Amino acid sequence: MSYYEEKRKELTELLKLVRKEKADFENAAKLERENIDRDITLLHELGIFGKEDSELKKLMEVKAKLNQEISEFERYKKEAEEQQNIKLNKAKAELESYRQEIELQLEEKRKELINLAKSYVSDEAREAIFQLAQEKSQGFPWLAKAYEDYFLLQDLQLGNYLESKPHPAIKAAEDHRQIATERREAEKAARLANYLLDYCRYLAPWLDEYIGLEAKELDEIIKQIHSSWEKKEREFDEEVKRHFGPKYEGLTPTEKLQKKLDWYWQKPNKSNWQIGRDYERYIGYLYWGKGWDVEYHGRKGYEDLGRDLICKKDTTIEIVQCKYWAREKIIHEKHIYYLFGTSVEYFLEDFGDKQDFQLAVFPSLIQKKNVIPKLITTIEVSPKAHQVAKLLRVGIEKIPFPSGRYPYPSVKCNVSRRDGTKIYHLPFDQQYDTTKIEEERTECYVETVAKAEALGFRHAKWWRGEISE
Repeated sequence: MSYYEEKRKELTELLKLVRKEKADFENAAKLERENIDRDITLLHELGIFGKEDSELKKLMEVKAKLNQEISEFERYKKEAEEQQNIKLNKAKAELESYRQEIELQLEEKRKELINLAKSYVSDEAREAIFQLAQEKSQGFPWLAKAYEDYFLLQDLQLGNYLESKPHPAIKAAEDHRQIATERREAEKAARLANYLLDYCRYLAPWLDEYIGLEAKELDEIIKQIHSSWEKKEREFDEEVKRHFGPKYEGLTPTEKLQKKLDWYWQKPNKSNWQIGRDYERYIGYLYWGKGWDVEYHGRKGYEDLGRDLICKKDTTIEIVQCKYWAREKIIHEKHIYYLFGTSVEYFLEDFGDKQDFQLAVFPSLIQKKNVIPKLITTIEVSPKAHQVAKLLRVGIEKIPFPSGRYPYPSVKCNVSRRDGTKIYHLPFDQQYDTTKIEEERTECYVETVAKAEALGFRHAKWWRGEISE
């Protein structure tokens, strides 16, 4: 137990004792007074007050004695409190002196440690740290080099220690220097790769959708984008056959198509890319239901420039970007900047050759032409992103993706402009995204293959030319 804690304990015990004695005496005095007052009252009530003068006199003497004892106790209490305060002040003074002494010792130790640290940092190491601070804002290649040089110096110092210690380890020192050099190169390459990736993510925020994916899932996405439709269709057929087993072969063509549609929506472990594409199509369906003409721009893959949907209605054009991300992610301002930038590019493609522009007036010019950037997402948007969106006049809307057997009617029923043939397209068909549905031409969306065929539509054959239906 420290000196401070010991003194504090003694004072606490003394204070408890004084308080207890005071409380006991005050309680006894109070009780005695109550008894005397009660006896006097009783004598008055019985009318014998004057008959027992001797008894009353005794009681009065007891009361006087009691008052004297109370006065003595008050004096004793006052003296005890004064003594207690003297001891407390003395203890406080001793503790303050002890605290100041400890602080002086700590300050001396701190200075010793600083001097010791300075003696261990060589001139080369200090120069490397200075270079690191100076070059931090000049670009990631220089920053990586500064890190590399600094940590190499630390490794070389360890190598020197292995050679110069009381029992030198010459071979270990050589091996350590070799490993340090190799590690330096590897760490430099890794840092450069990370800095380059961060830079690319800043320039193209849509890359965030692919960060953290397993290699297998990335391979699947690349295959989905670049594989031929014939190969995709063949692989999808094999999936369906494996899932439903031998009974699948005994089904009618209509039943097989329905099973394929069921599998499309119910298959587990869909990639984020596939779910994101379904979400884009769902948002397009909602726009169509409100009378918009919808172009599914996201089908172009990496070439879509962040424009998933281009929706037109009367004189208004909405450039829509859809974000179906995991709930723990969040939309930041860089995504708003990117959407606004790609909307500016769309604006320039359509109206840029007609007038001169200044960057500061782009938001108002875009609004005048009714070109509206819009972000539709399932997740939260940061306050900063909301602020930027308001400034750039970018719309933000949060729309969840429905669950259920069929999230929305996904069978497209289309009438050919060439010969009037009534054809329906399923989500896994080649021309699904390029097919537009025009309600005034008796075209529609339905939920099942049976409903489409009941309306007189047949399934589309595999497309091999450039003629659009």
